[in-house]
Amino acid sequence: MNISNRAQQAPASPIRRLIPFAEEAAKKGKKIYYLNIGQPDIPTPSIYFEYAEMYKPKVVAYTHSAGLLELREAFTKYYEKFDIHVSSSEIIVTNGGSEAVLFAMAVVADPDDEILVLEPFYANYAGFAAQLGVKLVPVRTYPEDGYSVPKKGAFLEKIGPKTKAIIFSNPCNPTGAVYDEQQLRTIADVAFEKNLCVISDEVYREFAFDGYKAISMMTFDKIIDKTIIVDSISKRYSVCGARIGTFLTKNREFYQAALKFAQARLCPAMTSQYAAIGLLKLDNDYIEQIKKEYENRRDAVYEELKKIEGAVFKKPHGAFYVSVKLPIDNSEKFVKFMLADFEVDGKTTMVSPLDGFYATPNAGLNEIRIAYVLDQEKLRDAVRILSLGLKAYSEKR
Repeated sequence: MNISNRAQQAPASPIRRLIPFAEEAAKKGKKIYYLNIGQPDIPTPSIYFEYAEMYKPKVVAYTHSAGLLELREAFTKYYEKFDIHVSSSEIIVTNGGSEAVLFAMAVVADPDDEILVLEPFYANYAGFAAQLGVKLVPVRTYPEDGYSVPKKGAFLEKIGPKTKAIIFSNPCNPTGAVYDEQQLRTIADVAFEKNLCVISDEVYREFAFDGYKAISMMTFDKIIDKTIIVDSISKRYSVCGARIGTFLTKNREFYQAALKFAQARLCPAMTSQYAAIGLLKLDNDYIEQIKKEYENRRDAVYEELKKIEGAVFKKPHGAFYVSVKLPIDNSEKFVKFMLADFEVDGKTTMVSPLDGFYATPNAGLNEIRIAYVLDQEKLRDAVRILSLGLKAYSEKR
């Protein structure tokens, strides 16, 4: 029996596909600095566990498919702080931000339809699109200008009769770019003029540095009925395994369609939902503390990367990633080399090859993504080892 074309065409995760090489390196006793995945090392706030214990039921039962009303109401108060004015009936609690993206794509596009995507992009967009039979059409950004949003014409030339939406993340995973109002207005103008939906991935909204602000697409009134916000608590509260995200829209047709998908998968986990209510009660001091920590980590990585001859990148202003163009032929081969053939004092560094974050064939082959999710001392050592590995790799060629 043959597996489906859909399954054959689905891409492997560029973040996780090289894990077998890391596992083999670990078996040989190497210490690995894992900078390949956005898994924070910051402890989960204790209030998460307190609320999980406080609401421990006799029976762990199904909840409403849109999520617990108490949680949705807590989210409305949270979003108000960012000028995102939604009611509890405009929010669906999802199994992580990933399910929210899947719902959004499924709501706006049919098989063989097209969605424009700013690239490089969060790699799992490609996996979700493959599941749905939707084609991602890339609008390219470049490391030389900090991966900024291109001019309007770059979008217009990619729009065809099957184009249904534009998707992007801001602050951006994988580049760390934060788009200003003018750049976002370019997207809003294109969506308005061409009657496209906007799927705005705002998972990293709190992590904007250097005076930058992550502006929500929900604040552009002329496209508010075309906008879907996808979100997650995973990164800002260091609860990736809780799998709590949100799908927000003021478009009732979008909402009702997504709710049918939510009903088909029944509901998010009850315990995680109750625990998440506690997280949303944390004050701004917590977020400011975490943001400052990531900003310091960003600075540590940036300072070390500047020492690498031939590295092309701009200082990222958000999220906790930096994408770098290196003087190499193939980033996947380089990552494999670092894991299998290189070490310094028994240590090596693992990053993500960036080609899997592109839809353009052969793009990103000489780029990597670094997730600065370790403390500053470890990050400096990890980038130092990466630099030494780069020299050894170049000499090997």
